[in-house]
Amino acid sequence: MHVALQSPSESHKMDVDEIVSKSCFSMLEGKIDSKILKALKGMGLEKPTRIQAEVLPHLLQGKDLIGAAKTGSGKTLAFLIPVVDNLLKLGTLGKLGTRCIILSPTRELALQTSDVLKKLLVNIHLSHCLIVGGEKRAKDILKLKKGANIIVSTPGRLLDHLQSTENFNCNKLQCLVLDEADKLLEAGFQKHITGIIKLLPKKRQTVLFSATIGENVKNLARLAMRNDPVIISVSDNKMSTVSGLQQGYYICPVEKRMSWLYKMLKKSKKLKVMVFFSSCRSVDFHYEFFKVHCKASILSIHGQQSQARRKEAFHSFTEAQNGALFCTDVAARGLDIPSVDWIVQYDPPSDPKEYIHRVGRTARGLNNRGNAVILLRPEETEFIKFLEKEKVYLDKYTFGKPPDEVQEMVSIRFNYRIDGFITQ
Repeated sequence: MHVALQSPSESHKMDVDEIVSKSCFSMLEGKIDSKILKALKGMGLEKPTRIQAEVLPHLLQGKDLIGAAKTGSGKTLAFLIPVVDNLLKLGTLGKLGTRCIILSPTRELALQTSDVLKKLLVNIHLSHCLIVGGEKRAKDILKLKKGANIIVSTPGRLLDHLQSTENFNCNKLQCLVLDEADKLLEAGFQKHITGIIKLLPKKRQTVLFSATIGENVKNLARLAMRNDPVIISVSDNKMSTVSGLQQGYYICPVEKRMSWLYKMLKKSKKLKVMVFFSSCRSVDFHYEFFKVHCKASILSIHGQQSQARRKEAFHSFTEAQNGALFCTDVAARGLDIPSVDWIVQYDPPSDPKEYIHRVGRTARGLNNRGNAVILLRPEETEFIKFLEKEKVYLDKYTFGKPPDEVQEMVSIRFNYRIDGFITQ
């Protein structure tokens, strides 16, 4: 299949322009089910984001689509609204069997998508279920036997059920959504997705969303789509991060970082802060240290934790008004955590693109603002040039020196903790 940019008809262009200019979901009255509009209103949503306004006219007509949009752009509802509306148009037929599958690269993103779907279906009699690794397989089978019109899943677990779970089939599937397609590929799910596609009906709508549309994503589209898709991109070519984000870097020697973070957490007790570390072990070490010695509200999340613990930490931080979340990049991609005031990159990412995904946790939505700082050692300043190549421009930040007693306290307790950590 040749993936090409499909030129929308003049009427479709007018639809998009109308939605964007009026910027109000109420204008969709009579075009989508009233129960969806009621649910959106209940969620406090009145205006569509740009990506929602761009893709809704095409997805509501059942077209295949590739969408490129930044994290926090509202793409989850951009595909959920037409998925639900198209199933409702089937009437009672839409309630028979699995009609839509949404694939996510991580359990956390799948959980978030499932939560948004649950809110959208509050007054709608369509069934849905979440199928991810880390849960008992027997529990999954029970959900699937009960029937689920919409399944949100990670690729590995879904393929396992498609191949081996009795009475689970998707013969009536109408829509496949590949969310965060670039991350699906980065996570090594190419073979799983290929296996899934082979087991699904060829006649279906396929929707693919990605932060970027590189050649690898286009190859995935060629595999998944039978028709030339509409390609929608709402990326800003001037800057790779949102305009409401104040971001900078701070040159901080290794021996000063613990005391700097200690002071940062103390100063921001009334704020919501995410702190990124380079490894699961580093998250655990700093979490244990600051939980005891900083007496701040701190949570942690990384890939080696149990699914139950990750789920609890994600929900707790999402609902919290303040506090800190220590995490690895498992929490950086696609998750919608509201009202994050500061992103602290304690360890720089290995890839400049990962910087963009990390800071995408703050300054989200319309007219929102946020702050981000990355700590760099004196020998790491070249990283700034790599970011500039990705159209990310940082200010140089200065912070007041922590009091000597703080530096001394952190040094003593750090040495004590690190000795114990190494001895274990």
